[in-house]
Amino acid sequence: MAEIKGDRIFFYDAECSGEGPVSQSRIMIMRTSAAFCAVPTAVNPLPPPSAHANLAHMTHLTTASGAHVSTTTFGTMQFGGNADAAASRAMYDAARTAGITHFDTAVMYADGASETLLGQFIKSERDAIYLATKVGYIGGASRANMTAHFDQCRKQLDQDSVDLLYLHRFDDDTDLEETFATFADFQQRGLIRHIGVSNFAAWQIMKAQSVAQKLGTRIDVVQPMYNLVKRQAEVEIFGVAVDQDIKIVPYSPLGGGLLTGKYARGETGRITDNDRYNARYGQTWMHETARDLAALGTDIGIDPATLAVAWVAAHAAKPSPIISGRSTTQLAPSLAAENYTMDADLYAQITALSPTPPPATDRLEEA
Repeated sequence: MAEIKGDRIFFYDAECSGEGPVSQSRIMIMRTSAAFCAVPTAVNPLPPPSAHANLAHMTHLTTASGAHVSTTTFGTMQFGGNADAAASRAMYDAARTAGITHFDTAVMYADGASETLLGQFIKSERDAIYLATKVGYIGGASRANMTAHFDQCRKQLDQDSVDLLYLHRFDDDTDLEETFATFADFQQRGLIRHIGVSNFAAWQIMKAQSVAQKLGTRIDVVQPMYNLVKRQAEVEIFGVAVDQDIKIVPYSPLGGGLLTGKYARGETGRITDNDRYNARYGQTWMHETARDLAALGTDIGIDPATLAVAWVAAHAAKPSPIISGRSTTQLAPSLAAENYTMDADLYAQITALSPTPPPATDRLEEA
């Protein structure tokens, strides 16, 4: 069993009572033979053959050409919305120049314009791109709704298949067997390579993973919210993901722009203009953390946005943060995190700027 405590991962072996922290630079996963038996081996009929050859070791995503995906993921939510076609193309090109190969979108982003533009941009280099999209944010996770959404995705992207398909959020009203039988069918037909879930609680991930495994497949990727002022994912989601060898691809590493320092400078944005974002990021301590991060960035000569994104990526569970922007100018500091290495001392210094969430048991003396 694995448990996240702050920036450390503790592994507990059923045959030995010891425990110990694992360094950020190296994660060792220990399991008993019984634990391995709980995760059955399955053969994935989809290319590449190794993608699901051993369900207990699915931690690295690759493009169709076999290359490992970039550390940072580019989120195209702004394509066709706040960023017109020209601005979107410029950001795509900047991301590719920086080495980004993982691109994330959804059927509903910008009323489909996000997928349409992204599909145009990747067409000439499809095998070098890891393409992820999402379905089911509206209408639930029934076979009918997922299929209708995914058909729309493929039409908008002008692609027969994608590398990763997410369920955008948990659906209380649809049996998980129906949902994951639909995913499994997409895999069998060669329409998707990997399965992801977004905005799931840890117990929902484990429940869904159990169902998926019974159907001969598995959850490969989880997409939670995570940033310096939204660290709840550390409590259980990261531990579940490490234990189950699920890749973590968190969204909102900049906290709705809060961690760029713009609000400390008196600028406006989603947090001042949007009630939902104001409710999410309106607490005083969050703004104090953002000011402290900006001050630290000034002291060491690194943009706070770069620090915020790199801090997410530096966690021991090795998340791949999703970055985005409305222009290349706005994107540049986040993009710089792809090639920025944060040392342990700086990571600890930034981590101390915000409260570490208590453990799931709420036994603070054991944190």
